[in-house]
Amino acid sequence: MKTPDLSAPRSRHRLIAALAALVTVLVLAGVGVYGLITGPPTSNQPGTAQDQDGSELGATAPSVPASTATPRLPTVRVAADPETFARNVATALFAWDTASGFMPLDYTSVVLAVGDPSGAEQAGLASDIATYLPNRDAWIELRHYATAQHLTIDEVFVPDAWDAALEQAQPGQLAEGTIAYTIEGTRHRTGLWNDETVTSEHPVAFTVFLVCAPTYDTCHLLRLSQLDNPLR
Repeated sequence: MKTPDLSAPRSRHRLIAALAALVTVLVLAGVGVYGLITGPPTSNQPGTAQDQDGSELGATAPSVPASTATPRLPTVRVAADPETFARNVATALFAWDTASGFMPLDYTSVVLAVGDPSGAEQAGLASDIATYLPNRDAWIELRHYATAQHLTIDEVFVPDAWDAALEQAQPGQLAEGTIAYTIEGTRHRTGLWNDETVTSEHPVAFTVFLVCAPTYDTCHLLRLSQLDNPLR
């Protein structure tokens, strides 16, 4: 078998093309795993737990196995007890699955459904929730890896800063039963890379602002703090 002459122009061009293709594959593979573990960006969040995902997946993305279970959106269970409701909100807020067929707006609607019935904070709350979820483009990228997320809660407490805020509030400035809870926990993500399960964990902290009795019989969500920038 004749050894090709690498000094010939045609052979050099073929060699350069092959090396370029190999480098591209290696770069895409590395970026893909990084994107799965760190997740997509969220806007206006210093110290956010969701970092840049700029991967070009293309043909390197693994096939996602079809699920036989009917996908369902999470729900926020109604509760009259403020701490219980705060936990329910936090659990639903971090529960999503890109392989479910749902999109970020579907998960946003779940949390908005328990917002203040007056509607005064609805637009602000929708904006808050959006910063906790991948944007549409990042969601589509993560779907290639069947990325899913859930939260485990470690601590729930009324922050000292909220007690100070109540003392300084003017009469009638806050509805009766308004309260804040800071939640500390761990965000868990799972996904598939080359048909193998990949997992990651990241500590998170945030504050939920609620209004409960006597204003309403059950609690409702007013606003959310920036992720990883809670009241202390």
